[in-house]
Amino acid sequence: MGGVMPRGAYIPNPGQTGDPQVRAYTVPWKVLKPSDPPLATPLVLYWFPASEDEMKSGDLASSRLLTLFSSQCVGLQLVPPADSATIVKWNVQDKRPVALMVSDGKEVARVESDKGNLPGYKVENIVNNELFKREMALQQQLDDAEGKARAGDRNAAIAGYQKVWEQRCLAPKKGREAKKALRRLGVTVKDAQLRETDPITTAAMNKRMAQAMNRAFAAEIMGDYQRAKSLYIAASRIDPADPVPLRFLGELYRHHTGEWTLARTTFERLLTLQPDPLSRAVALHGLGKMTIHMGDSAKGLALFEQSIAAYPLALTYRNMAVYWNSERKRDKADGYVKQALALDPADPYNLVFAATYMADSGRQQEALDIARKNENLLSASYNLAAIYALLGNKGKAMELLKRHFYQYERYDAVRAEEMWEARVDYVFASLKDDPEFIKLTYMAK
Repeated sequence: MGGVMPRGAYIPNPGQTGDPQVRAYTVPWKVLKPSDPPLATPLVLYWFPASEDEMKSGDLASSRLLTLFSSQCVGLQLVPPADSATIVKWNVQDKRPVALMVSDGKEVARVESDKGNLPGYKVENIVNNELFKREMALQQQLDDAEGKARAGDRNAAIAGYQKVWEQRCLAPKKGREAKKALRRLGVTVKDAQLRETDPITTAAMNKRMAQAMNRAFAAEIMGDYQRAKSLYIAASRIDPADPVPLRFLGELYRHHTGEWTLARTTFERLLTLQPDPLSRAVALHGLGKMTIHMGDSAKGLALFEQSIAAYPLALTYRNMAVYWNSERKRDKADGYVKQALALDPADPYNLVFAATYMADSGRQQEALDIARKNENLLSASYNLAAIYALLGNKGKAMELLKRHFYQYERYDAVRAEEMWEARVDYVFASLKDDPEFIKLTYMAK
């Protein structure tokens, strides 16, 4: 749901109102693990939350500005409260929550808590200030290169402009200026990911976009897909350079309404905007899923791998498991199941998905316990049906498949694809010749 949002984007019970709290601009933090190498980006923002709850609902969990900054080679590193080694390394053990701005491996700014609260706007400011410093330095390099060009020193001017071009991810506007200057000197440079225009990041625009996207996301969560679609389209028009509305819109087309032509063009447009890692990952996953359904498994798998490289999503790992399981590479499939679980061991979708593998590998009772515990999870109906089919309970499997096709799914275009998938999915092999199953999946293409 919601552009394949990571954990923390949707809080079902946010307090006394009883209404769902949604946050479309969930920041694509990368959670640091002991085995992870340092982020290779020139700028890294470290967030040291004081608790697990803060990781999910603190000020830094949601921010349009930080989300957009992550598209400019600003690494976002979340250090879990249990990572004592990293906490000691950066001398924050008694100061959490705290955020550090690190430039080329050295701390350049820090924001400490104010009575236990880490103000999001202060953290946004230290990143913004560092990017501004970089832009000013690059502007000086542009001016120097222009001076050399006017003096007739073409080679020196080209060298100067190329140094600015190399920093185009951090400063897209300066990169575009360097590109134009190099063209004037007869040098052509290309980068399909460098955006042509920049998002508007004023405080007023950040507030307006967050409100617009939260309204749209809330409509999607409530199942009002047509309203959500119109609101996502409206949000994308407020700031056409913002990739996040396109991420949600493309995923709505792909997953909920089955408008795959629109989904593909939306995701392809998104990828031209120099998107944040999460938006890029969602687009590549969506394109991969549709490509596999259209019959090109190798290309779809490659897109999945690119998605994981951009930003790891449990959904992508799960679909990688499905792919390798269909190829009868069980060990490889199990590895991807474990990686999905590692991202969020408590996520019910991960647990239900993993239970399908348990049901087929001698852990039937464990799988059954998970299925029973999560039976009311409407959006997991397909995998719940798979568990019961593998356990030999045809009646329950058919009941849940029918619920998936006719309660969870709303559009025939999606039902047709899902019915096709059920017919070729090995988990339903025991039902493939059953007249009732064939009748239920009659829309399969």
